[in-house]
Order: sequence, then C-alpha cells, then structure tokens
Amino acid sequence: MSNTPNQSLSNVHSSIVTENKIGWRRILAFIGPAYLVSVGYMDPGNWATDIAGGSAFGYRLIWVLFVSNLIALLLQSLSARLGIVRGLDLAQASKNAYPRVVNFCLYILAQIAIIACDLAEVIGMAIGLLLLFHLPLIWGVSLTLTDTVLMLFLMNRGMRKLELFIMSMILIIGLSFLIEMFITAPDAAGIAKGFIPGNLFKKDLVSQNMLYIAIGIIGATVMPHNLYLHSSLVQTRQITRTAKGMRSAIKFNLYDTCIALNLAFVVNAAILILAASAFFKYGYYKVAEIQDAYKLLGHIFGTLAPTLFAIALIASGQSSTITGTLAGQIVMEGHINLRIEPWLRRLLTRLLAIVPAVFTIVYFGPNGLGSLIILSQVVLSLQLGFAVIPLIHFTSNRKRMGKFAISLKVKIAAWASALLILALNGKLVVDQVSDWLKQYPSAHIWIYVLVIPVIAAVAGLLLYVFLRPLLFKHRDMPAQVPHGLAANITDLEPVTYKNIAVTIDFSKNDTDCIRNAIMQGGKAASYTLIHVVETAGARYYGTDIMDHETQSDVDNLNTYVTTLTNLGYEARASIGFGSAATEIAKIVNEHGIDFIVMGSHGHKALKDLIFGTTVNSVRHKVNVPVLVVKPQ
Repeated sequence: MSNTPNQSLSNVHSSIVTENKIGWRRILAFIGPAYLVSVGYMDPGNWATDIAGGSAFGYRLIWVLFVSNLIALLLQSLSARLGIVRGLDLAQASKNAYPRVVNFCLYILAQIAIIACDLAEVIGMAIGLLLLFHLPLIWGVSLTLTDTVLMLFLMNRGMRKLELFIMSMILIIGLSFLIEMFITAPDAAGIAKGFIPGNLFKKDLVSQNMLYIAIGIIGATVMPHNLYLHSSLVQTRQITRTAKGMRSAIKFNLYDTCIALNLAFVVNAAILILAASAFFKYGYYKVAEIQDAYKLLGHIFGTLAPTLFAIALIASGQSSTITGTLAGQIVMEGHINLRIEPWLRRLLTRLLAIVPAVFTIVYFGPNGLGSLIILSQVVLSLQLGFAVIPLIHFTSNRKRMGKFAISLKVKIAAWASALLILALNGKLVVDQVSDWLKQYPSAHIWIYVLVIPVIAAVAGLLLYVFLRPLLFKHRDMPAQVPHGLAANITDLEPVTYKNIAVTIDFSKNDTDCIRNAIMQGGKAASYTLIHVVETAGARYYGTDIMDHETQSDVDNLNTYVTTLTNLGYEARASIGFGSAATEIAKIVNEHGIDFIVMGSHGHKALKDLIFGTTVNSVRHKVNVPVLVVKPQ
C-alpha cells in the first residue's frame, strides 16, 4: 500500500488489486468508487428537494431529476477518466493549472459546498433520530458529532470495508423505498408524463418557485464535491499504466458509474414519486419539512411506511457523512497542499455545519429546517461551475490526456450541461437580488455595497477559471509526474550523527530504542535520554513539580544514563514536563540534537484518538530525522 504524501488519499492509494483477475472477479474489483459517490446523490438534501418538488408540483419535476442524472453520469465519468489517466484528482489538477490565489479561492468555495452538504446530513440525521426515538432535535444535531468515531474506524479498516458499509446503507435505503412504492401505489401514467420537460423560465410565481426547487434538485444531484471525490477514489485500484490498462480501467469504472448513479436516480425518483402520490394527490401541496412528510405518511398509510422512511433517512445521512469527509480531505490536500488528521477535518466540518442548524432550531424552530436544507442544496448548485468548468478543460486537453481526451461529441454535451447549470444559477441569482430590492427598499445601499460586489467578484472568478486554460494552454505542470521528478543522486556517503536523542517511556521498548540509537552513532556520538512527565501536576506546575511519580522517573532515567556511561558511551538525562510532543521538540532544539529515536506505542484507530500520536506530532515540530522503533 502506497503512502506517498503527494498521492490523492495516499493511505488507500492503489490499495485494491485488479490485475490477474478475470471475468466477474475483475469487474467486482472495480465496483465501489461510484457507490461512495452515489450516496451523495441520495442524501437528506435530495430528500428535502424531492419532497418539496413532489408535494408542490406532483410528477412534473421528474424530468429535472432525469436530466440531472444524465448530467451527473457524464460529469462523473469525466471525473473518473481524469483520475485514471492523469493520476491526479480534480483538486490536484486545478493546483497545477491555476495560480495559488485562485486555488485558495476554489478551495474556499469547495469547502462551502462541503459544509452545505454536511448541513443537510446533520439535519437529516437529527430528524431521523427524532422520528424514530423521539430524541429532541437539538440533541440529535449534537449527537451527529459522534459519527467522527465511526468514520475513523472505517477508514482504518481499509477501502473495501468502507465501500461495503456504504453499499449496505444504500441497500437499506433502496429496500425501504421499494416497499413504500407498493404501499403508496403511484399513478404510472402521471409518472410517464413527468418525463416531459416543462418551462421553468416563465415570469409567474409558480414557475419561479419551480425553478428554485429545480435548481435545488440539480445541486442535490450533481454535487460539486463528488467530482473531486470520484477522481480520487478511482485511484484506489491498482492498474497497469499502459494504454490497454487505462482503457480497461475506464471501461470498468464506467460500468460502476452507470449502475451506481442509475440506482441513485431510482431512489430519488422514488422519493419524489412518494411525495407526489402521498401528498400532492391528497392536496398537501406545501410539504417542505421532512418531519411533516413522516407524519403525513403515518396519517395516510399507517405505521410501516413512516418507520421505513425514518430508517432510510438515518442510513442516508450516516453514509453521506463518510464521503463528505473524504471529499474534504481531497479538496484541502489538492488545492492548498494542507494535510490534517481526517477525524479533525471531519470535526471542523461538522462543527461548521452544526452552528447554522442549531441557530435555525433556536430562533426559527423545527419548521425552518426544511427550508435550510433546500437552501444548502441551492448553494451546492451555485458552486458547481467552479468544479465542472476545470474538469471539462482538463479532460479535453489532448497534450495531457493523449488518446484518452474526450471526443468532440462528449465535449459538446459537457459544455452544454455546464451552460445549462450556469444559466439556471444566473437566473436564480438575478431573480433573488430583484426580489430583495423590491422587498427591502431600506436595504438598497447594503445590497449595492455588499451583495452585488460579491456576486461580481464570484462571476469574475468563474470567468477567469473558464478563460485561463484557453488563453494559457499547456502551462500547467506535467501530467504524469504528480510527485515531482527523481533527483540526480551523486553522493551516497554515510551520514554521521553526533548528538542523538532517545525517548524513554520505561517500557520494554526502551532497550530496542537505545540499541537502535547506538547502531546509528556508536561511541563517537553523545546520547540524550528524554522522558516527559505528563501528570496533571506536571502540566500545571512544570519544573516545580517533584511528586512521587516525577522523582521515580528521574531516578529510573539516571539508571539508564549510568548503565550507558559504564559501557563507555557518553549519555545524559533530560526531563520534560507537560505535553510530550511539545517538550520533546523543545529539548531537541535546545540541545542541538541531530537524530531522534522514538518508540512506537502501537496504538490504532480509537486509541490514537484517545491517547494521541506523539510520533507524528514530533515529526512536524522538528527538522531532524526521526527513527521510529516498533514494539516487538
């Protein structure tokens, strides 16, 4: 398994073997990435837009779902192609093609989209817990923080385990709605008519409301962060980087994409059809809240339908939160080359999503959550252009993609899709600003001073993202060297270390650590034995503390020093107080240490979260080599 920092999702990069497999085994080896992507197409945000659309307009917006799914199929296949051929995810390719300041702006916009998506998942999970277990919404929202632990556990179990978990969640969602379709008995003729496109650009209020919901459906279906995610996930498969190997990988990933996204379309269509046949049919035209849909299902069809609805909602929110974390990691590492622990990244994103959810519950009550979810999906749609336009440019570039660059027909279809998304978004923004100007005449100055300049800046950035690859063709970094070029090695003389530090924890690891240190420096080097006292008193009083534990540690450390001195080695003791990583780094810098030997505690998954990872923290605080000795 590769763990090169410059690789997308380096801890699982090329971790799944696809070669030397034939028939169904080879197909199954490629199945998985699109399923992780597809859960984003059936998350609570989709539920809210589909329920709102089905209850307000019956089956009339099924065609929007269908067109959105076709666009999603096209764009996700381009995303997979980029990852397979260039070995880069979309964020990494953008980093190579655009200046640093533009990449930072693209990162901020992508992060806003991920938070908007996470907001829908937070609310959906909280509502699901309320409906099934009567847990108050405010507690349900707070409880969603705990899914960080589940995410950490699954990511440490490997990519296949993660994919199987997501597939099991999709199975629960699909079965729930399949049963509900039999319960609600929808109108087949009405469903068929729903595939006929309608006019969303009329001036009447109904069409404006329909346009708002339609854009929400597009944003909930063609999610921008899924394009980043898919271009990375396809790289978890080991492939032969020949023309034949890449062509085979593209073909099998296309199968994966078509099956997974069409399944997502069926689920979304089922939600909209459920809303149309259960609510619109009976005159409930304004069911914008998920919890209202649950209650009405119980009122009309009994207890089974709403229970299945709530179970599927929880499964949807839980599975989507995993893929949101992966997308956040890809965006952060790709655009701005910043890597932090996945659990911390997840926690920060989740906290940023919880704040608006809690604010809405406190000030507007539970009835405002449905509108907030729909708004979050509109935000996703508004961000789409910043992911779609670079993706089309990158996959059209014949110099970088070679024979795998997309054909003229595919390019026309892709740009037509992008134009449709931008046109709908542009109309929505213009209509919204016009409404604000009419509704709030006293706020005109603030709209002209704050809102319109921001809109102009975002539009300018979008225009730049579109034009730069056309005006400065092939100025991006080479495609096939995402990790840099091999250095010209001329000198391989051995390095001599004169001042070596050994971290001591008074365990059976100490002997191995000291032995490895001596192997590096011999009797020509001096050795600093470091131990950090981490008691509460040590953290508070520092060097002034001399309790029983501290005195015992000092005596034990001096015993090691005496033993080494008697064996002919130059050794000294150094005690730190408080945070282990901080104190070790401080001692290393103060004593001019040029090499560190540390023992690995062997923690995994949850223990890392609880006890911390001192080795990793020290590595990032010092500028000298660190040798990690694993316990025997």
